[in-house]
This record gives sequence, structure tokens and C-alpha cells, in this order.
Amino acid sequence: MTLRLGGFKKSPEHSRAVELVQSWTRERFSLAADAPILVSELACANPGCPPLQTVVAFWTEAGDRHHFKVLKPIETIAAGDIPREWIDDALFTEGVGGAGAGCC
Repeated sequence: MTLRLGGFKKSPEHSRAVELVQSWTRERFSLAADAPILVSELACANPGCPPLQTVVAFWTEAGDRHHFKVLKPIETIAAGDIPREWIDDALFTEGVGGAGAGCC
């Protein structure tokens, strides 16, 4: 799996898509206006993986880190793709004990 950070793409469409995902995440999880939200694309060549997926990570005011994946490129994400706030981070841990999985 290869990390493609959203900040390295320079197209206005990509930048706007990153801003939208950040905004929807901020709203969905009731985050402070200055809470850091990182949005990155991952490329995956493993069988069964979508070619591009998006990972979103954020921190709460208490310093807790949370993250989720959307199995789509950043530019195709819609507000409804952001998970509900009650979702458990454990659902997004890759592999047993966080060791990593072959896909997604």
C-alpha cells in the first residue's frame, strides 16, 4: 500500500475535495474549528482493494486520536460517506492487533 498525502496534489478540485471532507468530518464529530483533521489517499494494488481509498484522522480536544476509511478517492466522497459519530475505532484497526491487513 502506498501513501499519497492529499497535500501533494495541487489541483483546485482536489484541494476543494479535501476541504469538504474536513468540513463534513468536523461537523459530524462536533470538532472544534481548530481541531487537526488529516485527509490522505492510499493507493492499493492488492487483490480486492479499491485502487484508491481515503483515510481521515482527527484528534479531539482531550487529545484522543480517531480515524476512519472511505473506500473511494477523495474527489468522489460525499457527505453521506462520513461514518456516524458512534462508530467504534476498533472497526478500522487493520488486522489482528493492528498488525496490518492485506487490504482495506
